[in-house]
Amino acid sequence: MEALTDKINGQNKSCAIQMSLKAAKFSAIILAFFGIVFACNFLYTLLKLVHLPRIISELAVGMIIANISQSSLNFEMPSAVDSLVGFGMMLYMFVLGLELDPNVLIKKPEREAKVAYGGMISTFILAYIVTPYLHYSLVPSTGFNLALSITVSGTASPLLSRIVTDLKIGKSDIGHLVSAAGIHTDMVSTLIISVGFMILDADKSLSIRDSHRILFTCCTLVIQTVFAATVSPVFFAWVNHENPEGKPVKGSHLVVTIGFVVVICVSSAAISGYSPMMSAYVTGLVLPREGRLSKLMINKINHFLTKIIFPIYGLWVFWVAGFHEFQLGKLGTWGRLFLLMVIAMLGKVIGTTASGVMLGFQLPESVAIGLLLTVKGHFHMLLATTAIQKEIITASTGLVMILTSILTIIHTPKVIEHIIKRARKHTPRHQKTLQWLEPSTELRIMICIRGPQNVSSTIRLIEMSQGTPNLGLAIYVTDMIELTEKVAATAVNGEGMNTLTVMNKSVRQMREQITGEIEAYMAENGEGVTIRRMMALSMLTRMHQDICVLAKDLMVSLIILPFHKNRREDGKFDGSGLSGFRNVNRKVLRHAPCSVGILVDRGLGSTKRMSRSFESLNIAVIFMGGKDDREALSYSSCVAQHPGVRLTVIRLLLDTNANNSSTSAGKKWFKHTEQEEEMKLDDEYFTEFYDKHVAGGKVAYTEKHLINSAAALSTLQSLDKQYALIIVGRGGGVNSTLTVGMSDWRESPELGPIGDILSASDSPVTASILIIQQHSIKGEIDGLDDDFSIM
Repeated sequence: MEALTDKINGQNKSCAIQMSLKAAKFSAIILAFFGIVFACNFLYTLLKLVHLPRIISELAVGMIIANISQSSLNFEMPSAVDSLVGFGMMLYMFVLGLELDPNVLIKKPEREAKVAYGGMISTFILAYIVTPYLHYSLVPSTGFNLALSITVSGTASPLLSRIVTDLKIGKSDIGHLVSAAGIHTDMVSTLIISVGFMILDADKSLSIRDSHRILFTCCTLVIQTVFAATVSPVFFAWVNHENPEGKPVKGSHLVVTIGFVVVICVSSAAISGYSPMMSAYVTGLVLPREGRLSKLMINKINHFLTKIIFPIYGLWVFWVAGFHEFQLGKLGTWGRLFLLMVIAMLGKVIGTTASGVMLGFQLPESVAIGLLLTVKGHFHMLLATTAIQKEIITASTGLVMILTSILTIIHTPKVIEHIIKRARKHTPRHQKTLQWLEPSTELRIMICIRGPQNVSSTIRLIEMSQGTPNLGLAIYVTDMIELTEKVAATAVNGEGMNTLTVMNKSVRQMREQITGEIEAYMAENGEGVTIRRMMALSMLTRMHQDICVLAKDLMVSLIILPFHKNRREDGKFDGSGLSGFRNVNRKVLRHAPCSVGILVDRGLGSTKRMSRSFESLNIAVIFMGGKDDREALSYSSCVAQHPGVRLTVIRLLLDTNANNSSTSAGKKWFKHTEQEEEMKLDDEYFTEFYDKHVAGGKVAYTEKHLINSAAALSTLQSLDKQYALIIVGRGGGVNSTLTVGMSDWRESPELGPIGDILSASDSPVTASILIIQQHSIKGEIDGLDDDFSIM
């Protein structure tokens, strides 16, 4: 009895030890997985600085860990990893098919398709001619040459689209074309490969299968595809209808949907032995891609792939194609690597260049498109890895193919950088700003007004902007009229731009009054000035769109808007003002196609009429630095040419000799490269302005060295009663030390720190304030719009 008890205890102890070892091994695997994910994320953070995509960090980490594990640690890869990667790539191919639209194959080829097919055909021909002489396979065969040629001809469209989007050219014409051509190439090449999986046996020679087996596989795949194409739209529509947007998807519907998709994807693989991965791809192609359910599947699967599968995939690839088997010392290895890279790139470039010639593209853009379409991705590396496992090629040759795929990705940021440089070169920069306006070009200004109360200040702005009459000045006085039901009922459309007529009595009388006062001024002082009356008639929520469209059509360089607060008889502004028009101003500042000014009118138009024989109007411009201040100085340059204007430039500089904490912080800030570049531009432009206006004595100049924002505030408040108008830039300059803290008591943030201080209700300054913002190219690429055109 004791012996039996000892035996049972021994078995229990042995079982406990085995369980502990398995638990420890499982814990080590989990810990290793998190370590791999951390390493991938850390390396990706570094590689983002050179604009390389995440796949490079995943492959680099996988290569390092696999090499160390195989050469030093003798670690064995768990067998479950093969299954996990296979399952993950099946999901990847399903989503790839779901994101592609096979209908483009039956449409008349557009230029994207022509570029894609041109690149594919030339690469395929070049690869098929050259690769047989390089002995990539262990057993030379036509099947292998065809498979390698079509693989080299392909493009990883998801990766290419991600690179194009991340590098900010996705909205440009060349970005659209490259992405669309990549999708065409990927869809066609992968479809041909899926046919190859049906016809060729996965043996060393890739021999052709028995005709009966081919026919059986083809029939099962066709039945699966037809069933998916006919039944899935009905099923998906029902699920989408039962689960509307804004509500969580019902669990039962989600389970049924997953089961439905899985059964369709694996049916041909289970019945005929067809590749599950390619079966999933074909199924994805024919499933509905519109609707909530499809988008949910794409998002969830992509998230799973990015977080779980791809980090493991990088390790798995280099584990199968181990570096310890890479034949570094053989010249043939490097020759295969170099020539395969040349075939992939040269073939694409030849095809896209030929297509570009027929389509009228410029040579550099055609070459760039070809180089971008060489990008290979997860699927192409999987084919190489699978060929190693099936002993179709050696591990060294498979590694050559994987490294070639990586090299096709690494060069893409440089290609896109070249595209951006050429786009900058051929796209005029800052063409709708005063700073970059050609001296011989007519100055066009749109002055927006809300009613007769803005007319006097408008006339004064017209007077100031005239400068010398021979320069040419076009003023578009635009009425901002809120579209109400009462006004809309009397609106009549005419022909041409801005020919809408409003028959509402109050609106018509207001416009006639404004027009009469402006015409009276023009009759006496209209030399060199062209004035046109315009109207922005819209609901306040959309009025900014009308103003911006008008400004773009009229090609104006500056829009001047009235401050949203009304001035009372005592000279102060009302409390809250017109919130609707304040939002209009804010939106115009954000979306305008040119520079924008906001006029805070404190009686600018009530001063006596300007004279051309003597200086009668004192104006100051405050210059702290930055593009907005340069734009304010540019407008002041125009104003300074008027004989009746006495302009004073007040430059506020940081006193770098003062020994205080804020100055020290400012010095650290100035060390930033971008700030140094801005300061350099400030100095260059101010020197030009000084030589042109100040040196000759026409413009007065005052320079103040200040130690902090308190000193700057005191200086601004001391300007009271010295000037009728003060012009400032909205940005507040590059000297953050001089404006720090000013935002703590802002009333109108849209005016910027300096404009808000001078315009505040408790400000001692009684002068009118003109705040100017320079037009910025609206895009994430410096100096270019997101939707730039270069083709």
